[in-house]
This record gives sequence, structure tokens and C-alpha cells, in this order.
Amino acid sequence: MIADFHFLRPWLLLLLALPAAIVWMVSRSGDIRAQWKGMIAPHLLDRLVVDTSGRSRMRPSWLLATVLTAGIAGAAGPTWQREPPPFVEDTAPLVIAVDLSQTMDAIDVTPSRLERAKLKIKDLIEARQGARTAIVAYAGTAHLVLPPTEDAALLESYSEALATRIMPTPGKDTAAALRLGQSLLHKEGVAGTILLLTDGVEAAAAQTLKSSGGGVVILGIGTSAGGPVKTPDGGFLSDASGIRLFPKLDVAGFEAIGKETGADVATVTDDDADVRWIMQRIRSNFAQKQETEGDRWRDFGWWLVVAVAMALSFRKGWVVRLATLLLALRMLSPGSAHADGLIDMWLTSDQQGRIAFERGNYDEAADRFVDPMWKGVALYRAGKFREAIDAFASIDTAESWYDQGNALLQLSKFEQAVAAYEKALDKRSEWPDAKANLTIAQQLLKQQKEKQEEQPEQPSEDPDSVQFDEKGKEGKEGQIDIAEQTSEMWMKNINVSPADLMARKFSLEARRQSP
Repeated sequence: MIADFHFLRPWLLLLLALPAAIVWMVSRSGDIRAQWKGMIAPHLLDRLVVDTSGRSRMRPSWLLATVLTAGIAGAAGPTWQREPPPFVEDTAPLVIAVDLSQTMDAIDVTPSRLERAKLKIKDLIEARQGARTAIVAYAGTAHLVLPPTEDAALLESYSEALATRIMPTPGKDTAAALRLGQSLLHKEGVAGTILLLTDGVEAAAAQTLKSSGGGVVILGIGTSAGGPVKTPDGGFLSDASGIRLFPKLDVAGFEAIGKETGADVATVTDDDADVRWIMQRIRSNFAQKQETEGDRWRDFGWWLVVAVAMALSFRKGWVVRLATLLLALRMLSPGSAHADGLIDMWLTSDQQGRIAFERGNYDEAADRFVDPMWKGVALYRAGKFREAIDAFASIDTAESWYDQGNALLQLSKFEQAVAAYEKALDKRSEWPDAKANLTIAQQLLKQQKEKQEEQPEQPSEDPDSVQFDEKGKEGKEGQIDIAEQTSEMWMKNINVSPADLMARKFSLEARRQSP
């Protein structure tokens, strides 16, 4: 703590010369002996001067100098502790990387290794109570299933749909899954954890694990005895000679990987002991990295003001003075809501919005926020997607276009959503979330057009009735600019099954990745 102590604005400490000068000048002006020593003999001056120093222990100049010193030191920003970035949840983000290689269909644990992994994911989602969680699936290639989201229902829906058959490339590329997980955490802007649910880690992934800088937890799923691998047709996987394969969990290999790379390693249990262990590792990783890697320092300057006020309160009469000052501030606050007036004195509108946002009062947060991005996020959380688009549209950034795209998806305006995602990618070309959402929007737009083509238009009104075309309002002239929102609930409007959708999406991504 002492080693980390510093001032955020050290140049303001130069102003400490001001209270020192005030004390010096007042002491000079109050030195009666110095003023009269040239006109009155010293032996007579001693008899004529009355010493009043004992009458007032706290001189006004000393009080002023003390307050100025505390104020200048507080303004300089003393600090010794890091803090998370603003608006970051006090819960660590988690990326769950699920191994979908064929051996995960082994049935040495019931009902199978993969099914047991999905049960553990469900338990983790329930234990984390809405904390931001992402899911990555990998075999020979790694793919994003869901970006970080707080929607537990969406996480459970897509984790339940995971199957080895949806992976386009056989094999096991743990390093690719780790790199994808690290990129997701990097975008979150806060320390998090990558959880690998797998029955093996290949030696080639050791270097990636070492360079991850910690925050990787590996849960081995399977038994050292192994078991047969079930195939989709109900049979069992065999080698070329027709002998059934019995893949075993290499417990010793897992322990060696943990010692070599520093990753936390454990094996699956029948009860929730493994889930509790994972939760503890997530919390400790978050706490350790926030202490060492946070990019913001907590400003403790205001404590100096409190300390001075407490010190003065012990002097006779100062308790009443401080109480009177606080009462006056309350009474002078504008309007009838004195509490709101005091809050406005100490907290900015965005800070008040943050408090309401963290409490889940999204409507109130949207009213408080001045920052258009956070106002848009609050409106989106409140389900006011049209208002959210208006807020996002006031900023021309990749994030703004991305947020507008998500809001437009919620309104089933797929063509405009595609345009928004493309605009976001123009400004930030390598953005996996935007690419994934663009693919989803394009598929939904295609399905919408196919449905419209399949259904012939049938007159539903009387021949002479007059109808106004509401679609005209959506033409180019009246169209607002649209952008992208935080990547959550972007698969909610999909009509195909999650497993089929993921299989198609992963296949397209694998084709792009292949040389």
C-alpha cells in the first residue's frame, strides 16, 4: 500500500506554498514587537506589550491554512488503491469454453461427458446470478456460441443445444479456444476467467496457457478408466480394426499441465463441489487482477475533507457549527426534494444514472444519464428499443452502430440491422461480435424475404377503402441512422433450432478460416 501511494495530480501540490505564505504574512503582521522596536526602548516595550497568545488557541489564519492545505492535498488526488473501470459489474466475467470433440460423447460418466458438462454449465449460471457469461465451442476449430450476456435463459438454451455433431472440423484445438476467450475478456475491459470443460488438453496448447497471464480454470470431465464413445445412430465408436474406443481421462497429464502453466486444474465431481471450487477461483482471479491490472486509481482526496471536519468537530462549539452548515445546505437546496438537491451537489447525472442502473432501475437510469451510450443501454435494458436507437444514433462510433443493430434486431428490422452492423465493421473491421451478429441478421433477413415470397398477397380490404402505407415512413428520407448495442440477446428472434443455427454458423466460419 505504501509503495503504491502517489498523487493523481501532483502538480497541484505546488499550491501548498499559499497556506504557508498566509501563515507567514499573518504572523508578521501580528508581531507587535517588530513594529514598535524601532520607536520604543526594548525594556519599556516588554512592559507595554500585552501577550494575547494564550487567549485563542485556534487562530483564524491557522484554521484557514489548515483548510487550504487539506483542500489542496485532496485536489491533488492521493491514492494507493486501484479500482475497476466505471460501470463494471462487481462480478467477474466468465468465458466457458466447451470441448465438443468426439471423445466428449464417451459415457464413462452419466449420461455422457458432454451432458455432464452441460449440467455443470447450468449450475454455474444459477450460481452466478446474472453475471456476464460467454460460451465458446471448440473441436478442430473454435467458435463463439454466445458473447458475454447476463441473460440466463439464453445461456441455458444455447448451452443445452451443444452437441459434437455441430462442429465442422474434427480434432481438438484448445489454443484457438483460449485465444477467442481472451479476446472476449479483453473487450469486456475487466479481469475475468476462462473455464475449459474438456477431457484433455493437448501439449501444443501449453504455450498459449502460459502466455494467458493466469485466469484459466480447467475442469477435466471423464474417468481414468475411460468408457465407450456413443455415436449419433446409437452405436459405439470403433477404430479401423473394429475395436471399440475407450478414451481415458489423463489425470496425471492434467496435473502436469497445471504445474507447467499455472492454470487451476480439477476433475468433475458427482456433487456441486466442483462448481463451488470454480466459483471460488473466479472470484479470486477477479480480485487479484483488479489489484494489479486496473487502469484506474481510486481518488481518496475527499477523505481529507472528512478528516478535517471530524478533527474540528472535537473542538468546543464546532459540532453545532458543522450541523448548522449541513442544515443550511439542505434548506438551500432548490425545489422541494431536498434529498435530490444534496445528491446533485455531490454526484453528477451520470453517477446517479450508474447507481440506478446497478439497482436495475433502468427507466430511472435512462432519465439520469447524460452520456448517450449509457442512456441507450439503459433504454435497451428497459425494453424501449426505439428510444435506445435514438440515443445511440447521436454518436458515430463502431460501438454505437453495433448497439443500434441489436436494438433493430429486437424490432425485427433486419435490413436496417444489417446496415448497422456493416457500418460498425467499416469503423472496426476485426470485431468478432459484430461479424457474428451480422451473420445472424443476414440469415433472419433472408428468412423474412423467403416467407414474404412464399405467401401471396391477398386483398384484405374492401376495394374502395383507403389505406395509408406505413412503410413509407421507413424510406430513405425518414430513416434514422442506426448502430449496435451491447452484445446480448442477439439470437432471441431466431426461428431455427439453436443446434442447427450453430452448425450452419460454425461451418461458414470454418470455411472462411480455411486457407
